[in-house]
Amino acid sequence: MAAVLIRPNASEKSRLRLLVVQALVLALFVTLFARLWYMQVLTGEGYQAQAAQQSVRDVVVQPPRGLIVDDMGRPLVANRSSWVVSIDRTLLGKLSDDVRATTLHRLSRVVDVPLSEVEARILLCGQPGSKRGTCWNGSPYQPVPVARDVPQKLAVKVLEQAEEYPGVLAQQESVRAYPSPYGVNAAHLLGYLSPITEGELDEAKKDGNTTLNGASVVGRAGVEKGYDAWLRGQPGYKKVAVDSMGRVLGDSGEVDSKPGDTLVTSIDSKVQAFVEKQLHRTIATARATTDTVTGRKYAADSGAAVVLDARTGRVVAMASQPTYDPEVWSGGITTKQLQRLYSEKAGTPLLSRATQGQFAPGSTWKPVMTAGALENGFSTTTSLDCSSGFQVGNRVFKNYESGAYGSIGFAKALEVSCNTFFYRVGYSFWQKYGTDVADVKAKDPLVSMAKKFGFGSVTGIDIPGEATGRIADRQWKRDYWNSMKRYYCKVGKQDGSDFLHRFAREFCIEGFAYRAGDAVNFAIGQGDTVVTPLQLARAYGAIANGGTLYEPRVAKAIVSPEGKLIKSFPPKVQARVPVKKAYLDFIDNALKGVAKQGTMAWRLTNFPLDKVTVRAKTGSAEVYGKQSTSWVASYTKDYVVVMMVSQGGTGSGTSGPAIRKIWEHLYGIKGTAVRPASAAIPGTTTPRGLPTFAKDGSILPPSSKGPRE
Repeated sequence: MAAVLIRPNASEKSRLRLLVVQALVLALFVTLFARLWYMQVLTGEGYQAQAAQQSVRDVVVQPPRGLIVDDMGRPLVANRSSWVVSIDRTLLGKLSDDVRATTLHRLSRVVDVPLSEVEARILLCGQPGSKRGTCWNGSPYQPVPVARDVPQKLAVKVLEQAEEYPGVLAQQESVRAYPSPYGVNAAHLLGYLSPITEGELDEAKKDGNTTLNGASVVGRAGVEKGYDAWLRGQPGYKKVAVDSMGRVLGDSGEVDSKPGDTLVTSIDSKVQAFVEKQLHRTIATARATTDTVTGRKYAADSGAAVVLDARTGRVVAMASQPTYDPEVWSGGITTKQLQRLYSEKAGTPLLSRATQGQFAPGSTWKPVMTAGALENGFSTTTSLDCSSGFQVGNRVFKNYESGAYGSIGFAKALEVSCNTFFYRVGYSFWQKYGTDVADVKAKDPLVSMAKKFGFGSVTGIDIPGEATGRIADRQWKRDYWNSMKRYYCKVGKQDGSDFLHRFAREFCIEGFAYRAGDAVNFAIGQGDTVVTPLQLARAYGAIANGGTLYEPRVAKAIVSPEGKLIKSFPPKVQARVPVKKAYLDFIDNALKGVAKQGTMAWRLTNFPLDKVTVRAKTGSAEVYGKQSTSWVASYTKDYVVVMMVSQGGTGSGTSGPAIRKIWEHLYGIKGTAVRPASAAIPGTTTPRGLPTFAKDGSILPPSSKGPRE
């Protein structure tokens, strides 16, 4: 019998499919409920903690930056509180375009800052459309300040109406303040701050440096930069709960910040203020004086003055013109303000002429040349002709105003600042060692002595960015020729018979040659040799103290916020000049003669030189295409005082009166009387110890004054 195949009907097929679907749905629900049970019951506490962490944000609590005080404890740089309105770029980026535009427009109106400027400030430097001085050069994750020093009422409004200002923060921050005791400026000494860059932050993280973060500001110049690591302190952190819009809901813990340490300097505010005023007045007077050579008023475009403690190398005062108000950096600097600081038309106020300005030293160079000559064959009894002129080849090198004094020695040559005397000294060494103009290794005792006095290299002062100056010796001339010959050879091939084309042809062929004219110019501080006022002051300090070259120091000590001494900075000897004591004494006596009967004597009439023995050397350095540079370098056994005015005229004529007034201030001189430090008009003495920092925050001067270190 044949088998019969029974097929399921349509209703049975549908029922089978339904069972399969139901089984699948049931399996999915079982899996879902199992997963939910795992997440909410078994591991729920862990996820809950993670969710809570996402609503808590770490806010950096910046520490108050350390004080900078003078030698008596008077604050030169302090802190003040400022309300700042900032934009969180991260939160702003999460907003829709419409909400973002509305927020920025509303914020612009309330803080009274143009919308275009607000938008420019939140651009990272380097982004398309960013402008130097306006763009943000800090961390991209750091809130960007758009308005500082805003009224507290406005800041509170932003905080209370947070829903209208998403991504906008208002908080207090500590900014630098400048109490300016006695009217002190000291901008180039103190320096300034600016926000940390992303590169600096990355480097700090790599080094494990926890004192820096995305909201940090760092020193950029002066002692603010030199001692930034001590001044900046240790940041703290505060955990705050925020909602989805970044609005703060409450605090949930804080790690206190640690204030920065205090820097005690060797600056005397009274002296600093007085020196600044004298430099300013000297420049103003020069600008009102007619230059008899050019028939124009002196340009007096810049100047500097330095006061050093001759026995320790400490900086008592240091001024530079043109200068700027250090407050300009507090709370952010505008593009216009920044442009002025770098503007050549404004005199580049950001440049410190005392440590970064480089000028021909003129006749203030001659004491160093005297030391080189005496140590290399000349004697204190040597006599040379101080004629009105000295011929080298086809050129006559003249004395100032073509004066002539006959046969004289080194002492008289320094007194009257005889150029032709020193021309003969320089020429004699050139004839003896250097007639091969191409020999870059030829011996030159005058060049060697200049280098041993520290010229041509940094002094090591604890203010970053100082210039090296330049010793225009044979090697320098060869290096300069190698770097410039292609340019001058190209110019020389062009048609033209004017000075530039003739000079270019000559330079192209033999610009490397160190000729007799270079040697005689070097001997009187002319030509391509340049020095900084600080270098010159330090060299005269070495003559004053018997031959020690100190590294100039502004810092005396670092003191903790609790008033404990952390680190002291004793005087540091860099080198000893290789000059016999008898020769230094000879130079010292000759420079006394400059003050008594030489080129500085007419500015020291009735000055009590028998009680305050000032030694001095004047200088009027000639610069091609410019008016002469005025120099006076002077010292006692206590202090060194140097003043320079670029395009300011003669040494004693322009700078002499101010030099005298500074000496009178230092020693409390009134008329011909010298007042002791305890008198009604006291002189200046170096504090024996450090200021006392009391627990209540007050600062007391050192308990007594006495012998120097």
